[in-house]
Parts: sequence; C-alpha cells; structure tokens
Amino acid sequence: MKIRQALRGDLQGVVALTTEAYAPYTALFRAPPIPVTEDYSPRIERGEIWLLESGGELAGLIVLERHPDHAMIFSVAVSPAFQGRKLGIALLNFADGQTRSWGLPEVRLYTNSRMERNIALYSAYGYRETGRRANPYRPGWTLVDMAKPVDKAA
Repeated sequence: MKIRQALRGDLQGVVALTTEAYAPYTALFRAPPIPVTEDYSPRIERGEIWLLESGGELAGLIVLERHPDHAMIFSVAVSPAFQGRKLGIALLNFADGQTRSWGLPEVRLYTNSRMERNIALYSAYGYRETGRRANPYRPGWTLVDMAKPVDKAA
C-alpha cells in the first residue's frame, strides 16, 4: 500500500473511483452525493487529494482540506473492489497523521444523516457528533458534523 498526492493525470481515476464508491448512496438518495458532483481539478491543484494505491491500482482516496484551526475531510472513498480490507481506516489514519504534521489540533468531517454506517464507523474511530444542519446544496438533506482531536488517534 502506498499513499501519494494526486496529480493532474489522476483526475479521471479520482472521478471514476468516487462515482463507484458512492454508487450505493446515489441509489439510496435518488441523487448523487455531493462528492460525486464535485469538480476535483482545483482540489488536485491545491494538493488536497491523496490516493491509496495497492499493486499499482487505485484502491482509495481521501480529500483533506487544511484550515487555520483544523483539517476537514471532504471525502473518503474506497473502490468497491477493495472494500472490506480496512482501507477506509488506513485513510483516516493518514488524515490524523497529516493533521498532526500541519500542527492542527483536530480533524473534522461532515456526512449525510442517512449514511448511518459511515456515522457508526466514524464514531467507533473516535469522532464525536458536533451538530446537525440542513445541506445548503440539497434541500431536505441533513448533514452531520463530526470532529476528532488528533491526539486521540486510533
């Protein structure tokens, strides 16, 4: 397993993996989740996307934003072919380490309230719910905000 920053040439792979990984939620919501509709070119340019490769294949990715007082996970996606191997946890561990290297005290994320499995995973990993709010881009959808101090990394 290797984690590296995404480059311009990785854009198609980022879009394809994200679409595949979020496909069950696209079906559940009858609309694609926000990460599926994101324009990833600017995020690649800003250095916010890291790719997890296994045997030369793109297995997963994490989109991690650096803010003045925290890091924000925008998306964690694992290819369906690689799910069930704890790669999502590997990506969360990477986010913890990157946040520490930036000298920031916590990692934050938000997810759809209907993504109960993800909320349970994040809670088990040490994230705590900090609030719920309406999704400004999708009327009727609710976002769950979560945070985790990096000094409590798993």
